[in-house]
Amino acid sequence: MPDKFVPEIKGILRSNIIEVPQVIREASGIIIFGRRIKSLIFSTDVAIIRNTNADAVIAVYPFTPQPVISEAILKVSEVPVFCGVGGGITTGKRVIKLARHAEFQGAIGVVVNAPTPNEVIRAMREEIDIPIVVTVVSENEDFKGRIEAGTTIFNVSGAANTPKIVRKIREQFPYVPIIATGGPNDETIRETIRAGANAITYTPPTTGEIFEKIMDKYRNTF
Repeated sequence: MPDKFVPEIKGILRSNIIEVPQVIREASGIIIFGRRIKSLIFSTDVAIIRNTNADAVIAVYPFTPQPVISEAILKVSEVPVFCGVGGGITTGKRVIKLARHAEFQGAIGVVVNAPTPNEVIRAMREEIDIPIVVTVVSENEDFKGRIEAGTTIFNVSGAANTPKIVRKIREQFPYVPIIATGGPNDETIRETIRAGANAITYTPPTTGEIFEKIMDKYRNTF
């Protein structure tokens, strides 16, 4: 038997899943509560979340966070879920309550937006035990202040500047966990990992885009 041979089992009905890029396996991963996480799928679509091989889900969306949404995602997901709890439009005590509720629902971590004040992160840290993931969009962020406030993991989302931001964090803080967007292809993902990211978020195609390919196949068949 070859070294590191990994048997793979697929069902007939569930063989069509969204697979994250294989290159993400090169990341070190982040071990949270004994589970190593290298890939996170960025989605709130329960059908996609149910049909992916990602290690975890990062459920952040551009609306006021609602417990009923996180509950639905946690119910269908077969992997750990990081729930968005606001921090931009939604802030203050409401964010803290949402974070506490997400922990009670079973989230493995909570994600707050870049504008979240340090005092909110500090108050949240006193309320919950699960990781607090703070989104970073600029290299000018006060990373030290964020960590001192209670940040557990940085979530870097800086578009083309992501590797540069990751590299700056890693130079200052060699051991802080970093999740980052990987970009459009294997090479940009690999560059982000080399810069120091421990885990990579992957944005899947929409259900509409997937349906378009399936419908084209059906049309060609008939």
